[in-house]
Amino acid sequence: MSKFTAAIIQTNTSNDPAQAWSELERLVRAAAGRGAYFVATPEGSNLLERDREKFKQICPKLEDGFSQYSELARELNIYLLIGSALFQQIGKKAVNRSLFFAPDGKLIAHYDKIHLFDVNLGMGQEARESDAYEAGTTAVLANTEIGKFGLSICYDMRFAHLYRMLCQKGAEILTMPASFTVPTGKAHWEVLLRARAIENGAYVIAPAQAGLHADGRKTYGHSMIINPWGEIIAELDGKSTGFALAEINLDEVSAARKKIPAWGLNKSFDIYD
Repeated sequence: MSKFTAAIIQTNTSNDPAQAWSELERLVRAAAGRGAYFVATPEGSNLLERDREKFKQICPKLEDGFSQYSELARELNIYLLIGSALFQQIGKKAVNRSLFFAPDGKLIAHYDKIHLFDVNLGMGQEARESDAYEAGTTAVLANTEIGKFGLSICYDMRFAHLYRMLCQKGAEILTMPASFTVPTGKAHWEVLLRARAIENGAYVIAPAQAGLHADGRKTYGHSMIINPWGEIIAELDGKSTGFALAEINLDEVSAARKKIPAWGLNKSFDIYD
């Protein structure tokens, strides 16, 4: 299948998991009802909570499973990428995990965020994901009937070598679900996403969180889909929840890579200092 309709979901996820699921389910159903065969949701689709103790109380355990996502994909007969869900592990830190379901409800791939958001942006904007989350160690390429997907999560997008490696292994579509902060979103969100698309000749699908959340954080929104030439073909604003649709045509991947074949080169060279 070289063409299909993709949807990006933009949410303002709650720190109430039941409320978060209700809103997510509503938007996924609405997108599928408009013809989406692949639906992608943001980072932290099941809850967002910054307070460490409160997070431990409400975050679901990984061993309890995620059957609601599987059942939704099967019922709607869609590919469903839960951009990420947050889970506690027995005796370990939590994980920030992408979950990719096929139309029959089968979990066909999962990916744990490799690059954790440990930053100090100034003016009280500090985060240390590594205090709460276990970093992933494996890049993931998901092969499906609708294309080859390279999975990633949010802060990963700053590490260009990850996407070059995924594309050289066959990725045609790069997924970058996020919950970007407002300062970094204004400065870097669009330029990073477009750069990853252009330098790899790949589609970028980037669903995001948006607005003021119950735990006090503000996220940037501007979920978007970008074609292999670096053009934005679907976008939401910085505040609203909802979804946007775009046609994915994998022939455009081949065309972009033929025009500028830089994505496939991996030259070695010496550096003198």
